[in-house]
Amino acid sequence: MKIVTTAQMRQLDRRTIEEAGVPAYELMDRAGRGVADVIRYLADMAGMGAPSALIIAGRGNNGGDAFAAGRHLRELGFEVIVWIAGPESQIGGESLKHLANLRAEGVTIEEFPTREDWQENLARPLATDFIVDGLLGIGSHGAPRGAVAWAIEYINSAANDAYVVSIDVPSGLNSDRGVAEGAAVTADVTVTMGLPKIGLLAPAALEFVGTIEVVDIGIPPAFVEEISAVANLEMIYSTELRHLIPRRARGSHKGTYGHLLLIGGARGYAGAIALACRAAARSGVGLTTALVPASIAQIVAGASLETMVHSAPETEIGSLRSDALESWWPRFAQFDAVLVGPGLTTHPESARLVRRLLEQCPTPLVLDADALNVMAGEAAAIRGARSSVVLTPHPGEIARLLQRDVAQVQADRIGAAHAAAALTGAVTVLKGAGTIVTAAEPPAFINMTGNPGMARGGSGDVLAGLLAGLLAQGIAPLDAARAAVFLHGRAGDMAAWRSSQTGMVAGDVVTEIPYAFRELVLR
Repeated sequence: MKIVTTAQMRQLDRRTIEEAGVPAYELMDRAGRGVADVIRYLADMAGMGAPSALIIAGRGNNGGDAFAAGRHLRELGFEVIVWIAGPESQIGGESLKHLANLRAEGVTIEEFPTREDWQENLARPLATDFIVDGLLGIGSHGAPRGAVAWAIEYINSAANDAYVVSIDVPSGLNSDRGVAEGAAVTADVTVTMGLPKIGLLAPAALEFVGTIEVVDIGIPPAFVEEISAVANLEMIYSTELRHLIPRRARGSHKGTYGHLLLIGGARGYAGAIALACRAAARSGVGLTTALVPASIAQIVAGASLETMVHSAPETEIGSLRSDALESWWPRFAQFDAVLVGPGLTTHPESARLVRRLLEQCPTPLVLDADALNVMAGEAAAIRGARSSVVLTPHPGEIARLLQRDVAQVQADRIGAAHAAAALTGAVTVLKGAGTIVTAAEPPAFINMTGNPGMARGGSGDVLAGLLAGLLAQGIAPLDAARAAVFLHGRAGDMAAWRSSQTGMVAGDVVTEIPYAFRELVLR
């Protein structure tokens, strides 16, 4: 999905109003309806029976979107209260019309223009399920002042007891540079209009924006096509992934959807390969086979009943020996993709095994975890692979591959991902907050699904299994990587909303994968 600057977004809004004939009032209403739909979805995911929302609005167009959202939330069954950061008398234009609609619905509306008002609010915070931040939009610059700054302080203080949803951009965040020039809202979700703004994807913005949802407000596609791309970067989003998963034919069978081979595991590390197998089985692939050390074969088989698990010779530490593949080479033609790495260990035999796969594997290959660690500093060997390769490093693994410091990688994640792709010739997935997916040539793609609850052991194994399963279904490597990181993050978000970020585990993400797919497929 294209990313736009503030100026480009304003131009798109103007053209939609003036050339496409969509009234500004209607654009504002569409924005509000989109925000309300996202919040209703989140409330349903969290199992809220009678949800409530506190709308905290400014006096400009962002406030108008918030007023429209409040009316739609009321229609969706929410208890809604509206607080205005400033005097109501200063609201005009289309925003005033939407405020009048709210008042006609009987919604409680209060104005809080002074510091004393907000200090009193801080002393007695309102109990609510959601706080909707509609204070400042993409047109704001500089540090927030006055009632808006005090309202931001209130929102951040109350965030321990309510979910925070920002409209278009977290108030106080510069929508072009992604920096907070003063106080800024820390959102759980940012619902942005039309297209994502470049500032939302900046490294400095990650702590403020949360998950990004994009609302279609009816900007004509031809207008979007005419704007130039920004910074050779695009955001991964469901609307542009749906064509990748075709409708399944009635006469299809398990062989129709590919056969994936997973290689890895070791004594004490059975969980890594087992999670990868479970995620692969949820990817839509027809068959999954695992090759693991003999000492853990029963554990892996018991953990992933859908996977055909085969035991292989192991080293003195319980990892796979390099000759484990000898009897398998004639069978490789039956597989459509191979994943190697989860739980593999960095034993010298593991390095030999990975090098042989690079030299001889005839099908697309995913290198994850220890399969990357054993190739540290050997990018040329990956570039010389017989088949296409996808790498799934975290910052430490890509730093070792590139022989850089982790701090250097994190300072320029897009540059590091491009460097790894250029050196190895492989599609590279640099994991972390704002996962980067890229081939050697731009653009790079950034994923904004996912949450801090996924920062725990096993999450990377789940992503690797899901990605390899998509690859085995014949999806091109770059497309499979983009779809996998989006689905993985979305499944993680669903797991967090159903339970909590604190209590979720990697297996919960696997459980949510089928539901995450519903964003890409109808059936």
